[in-house]
Amino acid sequence: MITKQLYQLTNMTDHKSLIKGALDIDPWLEPYSSGLIDRQIKFRDWLKRINEGEGSLSKFASSYETYGLVADPATKRITVTQYIPDVQLVSLVGDFNNWNAESHQLKKVNDYGLWSLTLEPTDEGNYAIEHNSKYKISMLLPSGERIYRLDPWCHRTIPEPKAHVYDGRFWNPEQSYQFKYKRPKMHEEGIKIYEAHVGISTPEPKIGTYKNFTENILPVIHKLGYNTIQLMAVMEHAYYASFGYQVTNFFACSSRYGTPEELKELIDTAHKYGIRVLLDVVHSHSSKNVDDGLNMFNGTDHYLFHGGGKGNHDLWDSRLFNYLNYETLRFLLSNLKYYVDVFKFDGFRFDGVTSMLYKHHGLSFGFSGDYNEYFNPEWVDDEAITYMMLAHELLDEIAKREDAQFTSIAEDVSGMPTLCLPIAKGGIGFDYRLSMAIPDMWIKILKHLQDEAWDLGNIVFTLTNRRHGEKCISYVESHDQALVGDKTVAFWLMDKEMYTNMSILSENTPIIDRGIQLHKLIRLLTFSLGGEGYLNFEGNEFGHPEWLDFPREGNGESYHYARRQFNLIEDDLLRYKFLFAFDSAMQHLDSKYNVLDTPQAYISLKHEIDKVVVFERNGLLFIFNLHPNDSFPDYKVGVETPGCYQIVLNSDREEFGGHNRIQEADSNGKPIEYFTNDDPWNNRANSLFVYIPSRCALVLQLKDKIKN
Repeated sequence: MITKQLYQLTNMTDHKSLIKGALDIDPWLEPYSSGLIDRQIKFRDWLKRINEGEGSLSKFASSYETYGLVADPATKRITVTQYIPDVQLVSLVGDFNNWNAESHQLKKVNDYGLWSLTLEPTDEGNYAIEHNSKYKISMLLPSGERIYRLDPWCHRTIPEPKAHVYDGRFWNPEQSYQFKYKRPKMHEEGIKIYEAHVGISTPEPKIGTYKNFTENILPVIHKLGYNTIQLMAVMEHAYYASFGYQVTNFFACSSRYGTPEELKELIDTAHKYGIRVLLDVVHSHSSKNVDDGLNMFNGTDHYLFHGGGKGNHDLWDSRLFNYLNYETLRFLLSNLKYYVDVFKFDGFRFDGVTSMLYKHHGLSFGFSGDYNEYFNPEWVDDEAITYMMLAHELLDEIAKREDAQFTSIAEDVSGMPTLCLPIAKGGIGFDYRLSMAIPDMWIKILKHLQDEAWDLGNIVFTLTNRRHGEKCISYVESHDQALVGDKTVAFWLMDKEMYTNMSILSENTPIIDRGIQLHKLIRLLTFSLGGEGYLNFEGNEFGHPEWLDFPREGNGESYHYARRQFNLIEDDLLRYKFLFAFDSAMQHLDSKYNVLDTPQAYISLKHEIDKVVVFERNGLLFIFNLHPNDSFPDYKVGVETPGCYQIVLNSDREEFGGHNRIQEADSNGKPIEYFTNDDPWNNRANSLFVYIPSRCALVLQLKDKIKN
């Protein structure tokens, strides 16, 4: 008779192939094989269950085509399908029937909470419900109480001015937007993300629109050279100041910026520019709103959520999804496919992934990197991991069917192993994780250290400390660092002088000069060393002079700080244009020479006294002099590949607010050339000499590989 232990060992050995890719990349995961295998088995069990019950995962996630209110243009019928357990009666009410809860009752389809209704066309052959008219779901509870809620699948919600709550609208325009352009593909470029918020994308103190973003902001992003936009706060959120992270209506794009058709036009126009668009998706939690959210939808605390304390996120004051619930998976997976199919988004940045990964949600938990923290069954939420794996399996299915590329990014601070490995290799499926330690490092340095005390070893370690084989998005600052209560890098560097000395007609003070030079160097160092992708929050590329603060009671409901002053880069007398130009040059450096999506750099020098860092990445030679005062003529640096080099990026150029201390061409306009010699230096086979002024960065490339 086979023993239980031997059976488990045999079973684990049989399933080892499921995680072979992960173990090949990181052999230290071997002791945790059973945990990794268990995740794969749970995922496959759920996938099998869905495939058998629904036909395929894609069909399951296409439930947005049948759930909610669905109009059939051929027959003019409207079908209503709702999952509502634990109620006695369900009715559809609205302007179309004078809010009569008796006239349009749904029929119970099964004992699992499914209800349906078909509305035939009017005698004139029109839809029974007019486009953009108000409606709600009415339910009679077992207690006899009647409640009214917004349709969880509603595609349009608009605030009712007097009541300050949102009304559901039947969105069914005669002419929907027709897409003209195909989804762009990444090709060999690294991902360069422009994190943006439609509402703040205007210099005026008001809410910006999808139209404004399409006409005025997309050309700026294209000029800069970013190939991806990450759109924040798209899913409807009743409280504007939540920055979109307290979602009330998951299938409704925010009406405060315009219509769904205008959002489609925005994405289509981005595709015209060759720019891909990611949606900042919040599936980690949901708003506690009852009148215009999911909370207590059917009168219980466990509709799509965990009941009791398990269903509450105490810090965020929000509700937590029950990822083990079949209908919760239908809702969330359909939500992803809805935005991919209907709006043509090119992927997602998943917010709050750390909260999803762990039952403790990362609260008051300091991750040390000990692998036991990632595989302790008392801490890790395998149900949420299964959902994330199903989400990536869904994206893979759609990508294969459409010959498309989708991107997923995890906001995770914990460093969960295999998070950014494909499922086929034993991973969870994300393409990238955000390198959240990098912005924290820069803020601590700028807050506490003088330039002379910067620890180059620590800086380089933080920039390069990432899991082998799992891609990262590096960034100096995102929206988190721009919010009121914190300071942007530009503010840490230049603070109040930004209001008085950013004109080229005023003195270039030591504070302003230091700020402009370090703003560039910090970004280029992060860009070139920190990951396989790069992110910037809108406005920070040109050193936006103010923080971000949404209208709220504490600021008198003011929109003064809920905007981005793009007009500053259009003023030729202001120094913001220098930072904007450098950021653009940095993005185009990757477009030409593929800096980002390549193996990590080889760092040949970290000189703490000279404050010089030298490294090579994908054939480019990067030289940084971070010293505040000392310039070095004929500085010897190592380089592996011999030949004739020329400068392709120089932060000291006048067009970047530099001092033009480096001669890049002779009197005839011929580029200055730097020849290597076969004298090994700093563990490199060759070396060359170069002049590097203080607070300056140079990027060199072999002459025969330079691109115009």
